Amino acid sequence: MQRYDAIIVGAGPAGSTLARLLPGKWRILLIDGRGPGGKPCGGLLAPDAQKALARFDLTLPKSVLVDPQIFSVKTIDVPSGLTRWYPRTYLNVNRNAFDGWLLSLLPGNVQVLSGRCVRVERQEGGYCAHLREGEREWDACAPMLVGADGASSVVRRCLYPALRTRRYVAIQQWFAEGAAPVNPFYSCLFDPAATDCCSWSIHKDGTLILGGAFPAPGCRAAFEAHKKRLARFGFALEHPVRTEACTVLRPTGPGSFETGRQGAYLVGEAAGFISPSSLEGISSAILSAEALSRSLDACDPARAYRRATRRLRAKLLLKNFKCPFMYAPALRRLVMRSGLTALRVTPK
Repeated sequence: MQRYDAIIVGAGPAGSTLARLLPGKWRILLIDGRGPGGKPCGGLLAPDAQKALARFDLTLPKSVLVDPQIFSVKTIDVPSGLTRWYPRTYLNVNRNAFDGWLLSLLPGNVQVLSGRCVRVERQEGGYCAHLREGEREWDACAPMLVGADGASSVVRRCLYPALRTRRYVAIQQWFAEGAAPVNPFYSCLFDPAATDCCSWSIHKDGTLILGGAFPAPGCRAAFEAHKKRLARFGFALEHPVRTEACTVLRPTGPGSFETGRQGAYLVGEAAGFISPSSLEGISSAILSAEALSRSLDACDPARAYRRATRRLRAKLLLKNFKCPFMYAPALRRLVMRSGLTALRVTPK
């Protein structure tokens, strides 16, 4: 058994940001369980995520960026065929490279373990994490434990199983060049026959990603049927070169969030911090990690962290009021037909 001052489960933006901000005198174990493929993610940094990075005076290296950069979203209502372009500015990145860059910023007091946390348990004086590193299994203990391990958080599942939120399966497939129209674009696709959420297509350095969030029962069949319906919009999606999937959350109310207590905390999507309208979670991951790091000096860190994330929780809940205009078919078509805030685009 090895002892640390803090154990952080999950090495995405939330976990790596928190590990970087904790006191340099602490001995920290950061568990990176993503595997060689990394996390299934569209890899777009929205303006909120850009602002979150700017709070730390960080600038992205060129090696993280991919082509093309994005200035609009092509929104398609699949049943009606309605199409509109809306102004949006995203940084198009390689998500694995982005996570690797954040890890490269870690100080020397952080030990990064490429393995899995199988379960966690409370014990006298703190918490014990049961770890699996290849064929090796061992335990690590610390007075503070943080779950930064996303929608399927093992920390939350073991310690805070009562989180009330909607769950989806995010499925992404990668396709070689030629699977979509020649002019690259970022699209947001609404197909109520497949899901009450959305799907997306993103070009990255000559490849195409098609992904979407689907209710778990029959998610793969819904995804395959959705791909066939996209053929009339110029997509050719018969031969994927890679398929990946993960769980994704959509908060619905205050019960969708859990920040933790008694030395065991949750950050990022593990805490429920993800946009219910766009499923963007990188900005919330960074901001919640910062909030927790600032709360640990308080007399009651759990209460301080809860208060520090009050504005973030309110912002995410307010996005539920935006959802009907995106996801209710009649309202969405009304907005799209109005042309409100849409760009007038002249195709090549």
